[in-house]
Amino acid sequence: MEPKKVVQNAPEIFLKPYDPSAMEPGMYQKWEESGYFNPDNLETEGEPFTIIMPPPNANGSLHAGHALFVTLEDIMIRYQRMRGKKTLWVPGADHAGFETQVVYEKKLEKEGRSRFDMEPQELYKEILKFTLENKSFMESQLRQLGASCDWSRELFTLDERVIRTVYGTFKKLEDDKLLYRGSRIVNWCPKHQTSLSNLETERQTRVDKFYYLKYGPFTIATARPETKFGDKYVVMHPDDSRYAEYKDGQQFEVEWINGPITATVVKDEAIDMEFGSGVMTITPWHDPIDFEIAQRHRLHFEQVIDWRGKLLPIAGEFAGMNIKEAREKIVAKLQEKGLLVKIDDTYSHEVPVCYKCGREIEPQVKAQWFIKMQPLAEKALEAVNDGRVNILTEQHRKIMAHWLTNIQDWNISRQIIWGIPIPAKLCDACNDGFVDIDENLAQCPSCGGPLMKDPDTFDTWFSSGQWPFITLGFPDGDDFKKYYPTSVMETGADILFFWVARMIMLGLYVTGDVPFKNVYLHGLVRDAKGQKMSKSKGNVISPLTVSAEFGTDALRMGLIVGNTPGTDLNLDPRKIGAYKKFANKIWNISRFVLESGADGRRTDTEITQTDAALLDEVNTVAAEVTADLDNFKFHLAAEKLYHYVWHRFADEIIEESKGILKSGGEAAASRRYTLYVILHTCLKLLHPFMPFVTEAIWQQLPEKDTNLLMVAKWPD
Repeated sequence: MEPKKVVQNAPEIFLKPYDPSAMEPGMYQKWEESGYFNPDNLETEGEPFTIIMPPPNANGSLHAGHALFVTLEDIMIRYQRMRGKKTLWVPGADHAGFETQVVYEKKLEKEGRSRFDMEPQELYKEILKFTLENKSFMESQLRQLGASCDWSRELFTLDERVIRTVYGTFKKLEDDKLLYRGSRIVNWCPKHQTSLSNLETERQTRVDKFYYLKYGPFTIATARPETKFGDKYVVMHPDDSRYAEYKDGQQFEVEWINGPITATVVKDEAIDMEFGSGVMTITPWHDPIDFEIAQRHRLHFEQVIDWRGKLLPIAGEFAGMNIKEAREKIVAKLQEKGLLVKIDDTYSHEVPVCYKCGREIEPQVKAQWFIKMQPLAEKALEAVNDGRVNILTEQHRKIMAHWLTNIQDWNISRQIIWGIPIPAKLCDACNDGFVDIDENLAQCPSCGGPLMKDPDTFDTWFSSGQWPFITLGFPDGDDFKKYYPTSVMETGADILFFWVARMIMLGLYVTGDVPFKNVYLHGLVRDAKGQKMSKSKGNVISPLTVSAEFGTDALRMGLIVGNTPGTDLNLDPRKIGAYKKFANKIWNISRFVLESGADGRRTDTEITQTDAALLDEVNTVAAEVTADLDNFKFHLAAEKLYHYVWHRFADEIIEESKGILKSGGEAAASRRYTLYVILHTCLKLLHPFMPFVTEAIWQQLPEKDTNLLMVAKWPD
């Protein structure tokens, strides 16, 4: 048989090193124009595979955490698309309520303005313009990262469809008696002038002074003497023999900060007899434990500190003073009156602070809308325990179960302008609230008094907790019927309670089914030394800057290799630089294979035993990578491919091939075919991880099963 003529020239594109900046925009445009991001255009009857993108906050540039979630989700989507499944990845953008308003308030501060000096609608319009500009910018960044999501289905969390569904859930909660408006202790941020959920507060360990004070015949202790003006009840455990002579309800006169008061004895089992003297006074308006005691005993109480952190007239001469400024002055007066017993300078305790500004939370009693969470949590816990929702890391499954078991009612009211308005009316006369989605109520159903529009907005997690079924068009949309429940929820481990748990609870409550089957949680992206990235430290790594320097494929590999689910990742730019070299190595491998004359056509060539073994080997690699991807072990799959392509294919197989190819004859023909098959297979296996360089090479292959690699058939 006449030997096959060898073509010695690869396409001209390979004459230069791989240039990501020149290739990537054109590759993405080619994918988007193909229409294959939209599953409706995929010629497959395969089962659906769906991911709802955690909508990035539309208030700034994407950060390293965004790059990680985009990479992980795009790997899943590209892999499942190549497996022949009807893949849907729905993108979105989050108005991000409180977070965005905080960002905008900082902008206003730099301009010498304040939101408190603006009309609500004026502020809303400014934030909307700011958010939509950022949203457009953010979408272009998602494209830069290679996100193969269906842009035709993109949704913004303030779109009409979202608001309509959120209002429907609000009304359903009322109809099912799971919604109530009540005056209860809330976490109040004096700086931002809004209540926050428990999840929106952080706890900082601080060492403060602890003051022991004389309260009539008792010694009480406090770290906050500025709250004590309203303390008219002294509480002790009913079984404490030290105070057996004092009876519940007994009254006596006490000389206190601003003069004599009448104190009342309260016996309650919440008191820790081992702590201090076993006696405490309570400030029900400004402490959650004290509030619960006051509620149980139906005690009268009043506000001591106003909404901006200043003392009210109840504080007498200290009224109008900031609480931090007043503290030492109050202590000095107590000392003058002989009421200060001692001061402990080493009191270590946890202090709740606002997670955005770090200001100490001031517990306040405020009328808010609450959801009764226990009935919702019980069903969510069942779904986690019976495997309908598979949380892929056991540690987080246990944490989720514990939180759901010990859940508290959820305050969904926020005193900010930026968000979805609460569709309710309020009555000042009887302090009642009424759901009014259709805005038909004019008079209070309870007392007949006039009603006013509730000025508050929903906690953004209430609307985003409904994201999976809203995006798919619940209840009648074709997408909802076809793609719900979704396949995977991939998101940060830090919002397990903020978001994941609430999506499970609200998904089950509204639709009757779980919102997703699997939960993949990633950790924080830290700097090379393992420190949390922050602007103040100057260690923030911008994914788009890194991508521009090293290429998106290199960034994606740097984010995946060595990154196990649920753990934090140390991101070192030097590591990303190494993967830029890997992208160029793939480029050079492809050049060598094509220059050898390999074109993928076998003709009558008989494959040698050695080459058959090489083909078996790459098939084994493909099987192992497939198993890893099916089991969400993306870090292992990426590492296996890196080592096989660089160390086995390039360093060993290609080096060995040079002599065989020079020898000519059947052995050379067999090897050319084998090299082409290995390259062809490796490009497919690498594509979910490194989509740009693999697609650029695929376009130059003389023999391939599809025009675009992104829809090529995955190796069996």
